[in-house]
Amino acid sequence: MAYKYLVIVESPAKAKTIEKYLGRNYKVVASVGHLRDLPKSRMAIDFENNYQPEYISIRGKGPIIKDLKKHAKKAQKVYLASDPDREGEAIAWHLAHLLDLDLDDENRVVFNEITKDAVKAAFKEPRKINLDLVDAQQARRILDRIVGYSISPLLWKKVKKGLSAGRVQSVTLKMILDREKEIEKFKPEEYWSITGNFQKGRKKFKAAFYGLNQKKMKLKTADDVKEVTDRLTSRDYTVGNITKKERKRNPAKPFTTSSLQQEAARKINFRTRKTMMVAQQLYEGISIGKEGTVGLITYMRTDSTRLSDTVKEEAARYITETYGKEYSAGMKKNAKAASGAQDAHEAIRPSSIYRTPDSLAKHLDKDQMKLYSLIWARTVASLMMPAVMDTMRVTLEQNDVTFVANGSKIKFHGFMKVYIEGKDDGKEEKENILPDLAVGDVVKAADIEPKQHFTQPPARYTEATLIKTLEENGVGRPSTYAPTLETIQRRYYVKLVQKRFEPTELGEIVNGLTVEFFPQIVDIQFTAEMEKELDGIAEAKEEWVEVIDRFYQPFEKELAKAEVEMEKVQIKDEPAGFDCELCGNPMVIKLGRYGKFYACSNFPECRNTKAIVKEIGMKCPTCHEGEVIERKTKKNRIFYGCSRYPECEFTSWDKPIPRNCPKCDHYLVEKKVKGGKQVRCSNCDYQEDVQK
Repeated sequence: MAYKYLVIVESPAKAKTIEKYLGRNYKVVASVGHLRDLPKSRMAIDFENNYQPEYISIRGKGPIIKDLKKHAKKAQKVYLASDPDREGEAIAWHLAHLLDLDLDDENRVVFNEITKDAVKAAFKEPRKINLDLVDAQQARRILDRIVGYSISPLLWKKVKKGLSAGRVQSVTLKMILDREKEIEKFKPEEYWSITGNFQKGRKKFKAAFYGLNQKKMKLKTADDVKEVTDRLTSRDYTVGNITKKERKRNPAKPFTTSSLQQEAARKINFRTRKTMMVAQQLYEGISIGKEGTVGLITYMRTDSTRLSDTVKEEAARYITETYGKEYSAGMKKNAKAASGAQDAHEAIRPSSIYRTPDSLAKHLDKDQMKLYSLIWARTVASLMMPAVMDTMRVTLEQNDVTFVANGSKIKFHGFMKVYIEGKDDGKEEKENILPDLAVGDVVKAADIEPKQHFTQPPARYTEATLIKTLEENGVGRPSTYAPTLETIQRRYYVKLVQKRFEPTELGEIVNGLTVEFFPQIVDIQFTAEMEKELDGIAEAKEEWVEVIDRFYQPFEKELAKAEVEMEKVQIKDEPAGFDCELCGNPMVIKLGRYGKFYACSNFPECRNTKAIVKEIGMKCPTCHEGEVIERKTKKNRIFYGCSRYPECEFTSWDKPIPRNCPKCDHYLVEKKVKGGKQVRCSNCDYQEDVQK
């Protein structure tokens, strides 16, 4: 079929949808991502000629390039419609070079959502390729190449082959190790709480100890608790003060890439890469019956929380029709952009508010439905009125001892109505209604319960908390988080244990060398400043060659010093302390790709290997002879058992801790609960709340 115009996009799925929207005069084809890049086998940066990169066609892309050239020759005009970000701009620039297109031609088309109206509108306003955006992306690629291809070979020579370092990767690894050092240095502190169950008439409520003589008091020891309880001589308490207030709770802003990754991890248990993969599917288009294939969300790589007036108007109509006019915030002002946000295009939102999750249920698979529901609800909620809570604070007095009861009642659901309707109570406010009380009323204590607690060390990073911290510190960009987290796991610098990052010995070695010889590379502030300079290139405030030169001049000296002074690290095999049961030679501990393991020292003649189990530092509570060790099921789920298995069959899904219950003297376990951990007795109802 003859056509006038050729449109090149990145994805084949996207190509089919867009061709349908544009009609028969347009031929839409896919480049399937990048077509040119720096070669993998060498640095390919000309340091003597202003850091000029040497690009080559990517291996295996020859047939695609040939087809694109053939199609381009037939067309009157070629439009470049790669993704609407810096990387997409760079792809368009590479395509222009490969197809000999005029860089002054207005042939660059960008759209933030793949809907008929958005695509057609974009083709009415083509523009030139933005060379400032191209330069910013090119500078990032060159910087990452210089860092990676300079430090990685050094690590191969000094430690072992297959290692790598990177601008964002090395900072991320250091953050994980710094947190581990905090945990190791942490010393738990004892503290106590006193909670009372009170009653007025038939209505029961809880109150917590506040202080003595109208002053707040921390309970640090059992003696502090005794000082308080000795004063409590009666079950009767007098209501001393009542404070009533109205509190508003505002909805969260619409999703950026990182906030979507965090919320998807927290609410629907998606890994970062899975979130981006499913979001890509929703963006590129899903077949939804009579409408055909439609992009259901806007572009998923953004650090902006801005929403267009069009979607605000649509949301105002939907909210008014569905919940009532009082729930709609109307045309609210745009949220202020976060510091360092590029704000190039909108937040992640549905392409139409009227495409509710329920209306798409039969068209989406389970994962698509989960993520779309999250995005849809967050967008609608962000354009609704705040929730209003009536709060009540009551003090209860006896012999200068003060307890405080806090109550709340939802006065107006506001944006929370979306989550109630959607049966998603992840952040739903729980009501805690107190009985009708007046100053001077007497209430009775059913029981007063002191509890001992111990402060807990800072938690290891999850994917969500690590992404949040990277974003808060201005390290990396939304598109870098998923590949960075994947790389540090693939290199075995860290491992995920119960969804939290633990550094490995190899990670400690690599981080130690990087910190010693390349302090700037792992400096959070330096890396964040570099991101600002890259933004400066995109905004035509900085020259890309100057930015790279300012970085490279000191880095080159650090590199030369490291070449001479970095000593070779021998990861020696450690004696295991027992002999091989197959050949009688000593067993040793080796460091492999997936961690440490036992192996026969007579390798390769004897290939006997064994997994290393992790002791948790306590004797088995059943046989009192073996050690409690961490084990894994075939599905990689962690549980705890006796090292003398099968002689002793002790097992526990919850982690035993080396302290006995103060009530019944059985062993305690650390149990995961919503919002953190709790220490409980393995036998009775004793439990301790863990301070977050």
